Amino acid sequence: MASRPVLISRPGERAGPLAEAIEARGLPVARLEVMRLEPLAETPAARSTWLDVDQFDKLVVVSPFAAECLADALDRYWPQLPVGIDYYAVGASTAAALHHHLGVRVHVPSPASGEDTSEALLRLASLRALDEQRVLLVAGEGGRTLLADTLAARGARVTRLAVYRRRLIDPAAPLQARLAEGDYQALVVSSGEILEHLAGWCTDAALNQPLIVSSARLATLAGRLGFRFPVVASGATPAALAAAVAGSSAPEEADVDHDDLEKG
Repeated sequence: MASRPVLISRPGERAGPLAEAIEARGLPVARLEVMRLEPLAETPAARSTWLDVDQFDKLVVVSPFAAECLADALDRYWPQLPVGIDYYAVGASTAAALHHHLGVRVHVPSPASGEDTSEALLRLASLRALDEQRVLLVAGEGGRTLLADTLAARGARVTRLAVYRRRLIDPAAPLQARLAEGDYQALVVSSGEILEHLAGWCTDAALNQPLIVSSARLATLAGRLGFRFPVVASGATPAALAAAVAGSSAPEEADVDHDDLEKG
C-alpha cells in the first residue's frame, strides 16, 4: 500500500505545494499533469480594460493563475496600484496569490464556510447589493458563468476579462495504466473540467478508489460520473486536500457528503 502513490491533478506550479503537503504526511505522490495553463495574448480590448482599471469598484479574481496574469498586467500599466478598488478572490489560494503579488487586502469566504467556491464568495454581504457598481471579473477562457450572471443580476455592471486558457492533455502512459487499474491510494481533483477529462481513463477499479474533491459541487459531479467514494475536503488549499487524503484511509475521519450527492 505504501508504494502506491496519491495521484494529483493540480496544474502548473500549484502542484508543488500540494505534493509537498501530501508527502509531509508520509504518502508518495505522482503528478498527472493533464492541464496546461497558458496566458492569452493581450487584445486591444484587454489593454483598454487595464488602462481603465481604476474605474472599477470591485475586482474579482477566480484562480491563482488569474491573479498572476492580473499582477503582470497591472505591473505593465500601473507603476502604483490604483486606489479605491475592493479585491475579491474565489478561495484562499487565490487570495494568497493576490496578496503575494499585489500586497492588497482581499475579501474571501470565511474558512468557516468550508468552501473555496464561487457560491461561497457570492454569499459575502458586500456582494449582495451592487447597484450600478462596476465589477471586473478576471478569469480563464470559458468556464462557469455563475459569478458574472449572479453579479449582474444583483445590479453590477460586469466586465469579464479572460486572461488565460486551459489546455487539457492526456496523462502519461504509465499514469493512464494506474488509472485503468486503480493502482493508487487516492485521486485528488479540484476542477470539474479535469475530473470529466480523467473519468475517460477510469475503469471500475478506479471508480472504487477514494476520490478527493474540493467542494460538494464536485462531489455531485463525481457521483454522476460513477465515482463511488468521493471525499469532500474542507477547501482547495494544499493543507485541506492533504488532510482529506490522509482521512480517506480512515473512514471515521472522511467527510463523504452523501446528502449533497443526492441533491445533485
